[in-house]
Amino acid sequence: MQELMNKLDINQYLPAALDWLMNILLALMILIIGIWIAGKAYKAVVRIATKHEQLDDTLFRFFGSLVRYTILAFVGIAVLNRFGVQTASIIALLGAAGLAVGLALQGTLTNLAAGVMLLIFRPYKINDFVDIAGNFGKVLEIDMFTTILQTFDNQQIIIPNAKIWSEQIVNHSHHAVRGVDMTFGIAYGESIDSAREVIQNVLANHPLVLKDPAPFIEIETLNNSSVDFLVRPYCAGEHYFQVRYSVPEQIKKALDDANIEIPFPHRKVIVVNESA
Repeated sequence: MQELMNKLDINQYLPAALDWLMNILLALMILIIGIWIAGKAYKAVVRIATKHEQLDDTLFRFFGSLVRYTILAFVGIAVLNRFGVQTASIIALLGAAGLAVGLALQGTLTNLAAGVMLLIFRPYKINDFVDIAGNFGKVLEIDMFTTILQTFDNQQIIIPNAKIWSEQIVNHSHHAVRGVDMTFGIAYGESIDSAREVIQNVLANHPLVLKDPAPFIEIETLNNSSVDFLVRPYCAGEHYFQVRYSVPEQIKKALDDANIEIPFPHRKVIVVNESA
């Protein structure tokens, strides 16, 4: 009699045990396949950037991560469903938690959105010299939240992307050839043609100044005490600062050698003898 009752108990719980075991096996299968698909999807998205040089790797790694975690979230829901868990309430809870986190991290998400826009439109890239958010320097790193600059005096400046995207961006390295604007004044009594010839000779002998396009040398302003030339030599973008800081000294020395006066502001004083 006891053996019969034991057999009945085993037969009673055996279907439930088999069903539970089947659910575990299916859940493991869903989990393994889901993780495999998520990994493949991540690599497929990242591979898009490697095939096109104009696309940014950082941005597509971020997109790949979004795709991977989205797939893993659905995989987790499917696994819970296999064990009879009501996922509707979990999804609602996650949605509410996501909204709360989004409100709490509003500033951070703004930087993230700006970072995505910067990486899509690429107004500047690594090693460019830029003027952004009131700071000038060389771009060391661009990530999803910040841009890091290195200044000429070796300071590191970390700028939130939201501040950069909302203001003017000046990329000094965008074009391969750049003009370098400089102003030089000569006295009114000096020959304009002679001064222009001296300046032209200096630029013609400078190793970093391009012959094509030709330098621009013209009178810009008739000041109170000087005739001002606007001088614009052209050079390769990477040589901008070498030209900017070497040409003025060379032109000053050349004008001195040619005895062409470079005036400084002065004022004439007239003394009236009232007793006369």
